Amino acid sequence: MIKTDVLVIGGGPAGLAASIEAHKNGAKVILIEREARLGGILKQCIHDGFGLVRFEEKLSGPEYAERFIDEFNELNIEALLLTFVTAVKKTDNGFVATVVNRDGVKDIETKSLILATGCRERTAKQVFIHGTRPAGVFTAGTAQHFTNLLGQLPTKKCVILGSGDIGLIMARRLTLEGAKVLGVYEVKPTPSGLTRNIHQCLNDFNIPLHLSHTVTRVFGADRLEGVEVAEVDEKMRPIPGTEEYIECDALILSVGLIPENEIAENLGVEIDPRTKGPKCDASLMTSVPGIFSCGNALHVNDLVDYVSESGETAGKSAALFAGKTRELATVNPSDKILYIVPQSLDVLADNSETVVYFRSKEVYDNSIFRIIVNGETIFEKKYAFLRPPEMEKVIVDFSKCGLTKDSKISAEIEVTSK
Repeated sequence: MIKTDVLVIGGGPAGLAASIEAHKNGAKVILIEREARLGGILKQCIHDGFGLVRFEEKLSGPEYAERFIDEFNELNIEALLLTFVTAVKKTDNGFVATVVNRDGVKDIETKSLILATGCRERTAKQVFIHGTRPAGVFTAGTAQHFTNLLGQLPTKKCVILGSGDIGLIMARRLTLEGAKVLGVYEVKPTPSGLTRNIHQCLNDFNIPLHLSHTVTRVFGADRLEGVEVAEVDEKMRPIPGTEEYIECDALILSVGLIPENEIAENLGVEIDPRTKGPKCDASLMTSVPGIFSCGNALHVNDLVDYVSESGETAGKSAALFAGKTRELATVNPSDKILYIVPQSLDVLADNSETVVYFRSKEVYDNSIFRIIVNGETIFEKKYAFLRPPEMEKVIVDFSKCGLTKDSKISAEIEVTSK
């Protein structure tokens, strides 16, 4: 039996940051990664824009990851690569994870567990596209892997469904490699990606964006030959008579990300239906004591800088965890808030600098975000505009509120004018 203080599952930016911070706080750390190299999805993100918040530099994904990998290696933290977690069980002393790799099957006993498992992309079947199953239907991440890591151009003429950031970035990338992107089709009336990516990836390359449109059918036997697109109504249902056939050899899907939380669910961790990730307190401990979540496994982030930040919070918290007693007060978001993290606060902890992330449910101009405790506003911030694709971060001092587990904590958005 291998023993450690903190076991980190996932070697992407969140897992690396969590491992480093847990080590710095005196814990013995083992990191589990299923791939042959550390870095997670950043290995294939060769575009720049990473590290603007943390390093105040424009870095590519591999450059950003390399800074953490170098520090990880300098600290001699143990990493088990090409290793898969097959089971995790709760014990009296913490947790036991069963892992398998080329050396066989091993059990690792740990006092605390950090889930930094990232997220996965939705597939064509998850968005109910009808038709055959020809080659040429890719998720944006798969297309990125082919292009950036394998050096293979997966399409010559394609349609992109969804205006998520990976899809927008791939529209530019494929265009630069000589492919023709016929258009980006978004079922919602507003784009799903960051504003900067709309301008830099679509507008700068004259790639059309069709809002309130979706792909309803694919055609082709062995290889995709074309797709059918249609306009949708306010309930996102295709409008009869608006169908259009587009000839293409690939359909690239950028239709959302889902946090990977099978391990969390198997351990009885409570999942927030809004974020699709675990409910947690400000230390990023989940509903099961000793289990922490961070990065895109917790909630899908816009910026990798915030992924690393949450990893550090989880790493420090996991290192200092010793079966501490906690009392949780729930944070209740209003109907104008898509989600808020953390979902609860440990009233026995120091909540003087609590990092709060939230997304608005719709596009709001001239609005005020407030946090209210027992009927008293303790924090508010004005925004010229709020958009669901752009996550907001604020730091709130709860230390003077006299929090108890029965405290009424709510978050709301007031729209002051249209």
